[in-house]
Amino acid sequence: MGSSKKTVWAGVAALAVAAVAAAAWFYAQQTGAGKDSGDDVRRFATGELAELAIPDAAEAATDHPFLARDGTGTRLSDFRGKVVVVNLWATWCAPCLAEMPTLAALSRHYGDNPEVLVLPVSVDVVDQREKAVAFIDSQPPLPFYNDPAFQLPFAFEGRGGMPQTILLDREGRVRATLTGGADWSGPDARALVDALLAEPAGMPSKPED
Repeated sequence: MGSSKKTVWAGVAALAVAAVAAAAWFYAQQTGAGKDSGDDVRRFATGELAELAIPDAAEAATDHPFLARDGTGTRLSDFRGKVVVVNLWATWCAPCLAEMPTLAALSRHYGDNPEVLVLPVSVDVVDQREKAVAFIDSQPPLPFYNDPAFQLPFAFEGRGGMPQTILLDREGRVRATLTGGADWSGPDARALVDALLAEPAGMPSKPED
């Protein structure tokens, strides 16, 4: 009798372990836990965006401060809740100026959608600020932001390369970067932004060390 009871309890325990494992697997499938965070966006590294660099795991973007048009201190974390297309540019960078109209077109495409922001950040020094403001004002509806300390370009994959465009998801995490000019007005760029918009909030990030 004792042996029979032990066998029954062993079977119950095995079933319980199997049930827990199945529940964990189902949760991971639903939330994306354990998946490579680059899987969902890597397919967009084609066409105009063929040079996209996709991180193996999404990490929070740098929080170096930069300046809004009115001189207010700003950080990328201030824009969490939006899909943000950060573009680092300067008036002395010819490819930067050449691609800016396509970024303006991307911004117009999403219009008043509060969940999308095209965020150009000039790295011009203070003496060139007026020139930078005048240029960005010729590219409506793009806003003016400034990083005169030239910190942001070295905080991302491009390591100082210009122009540099960084895609942030709504959690403020870097999902893709592109160093060099590109056409951001076309279907490739819109498909990438739309994919980030379609993601549920709280996508898994890189686990803590």
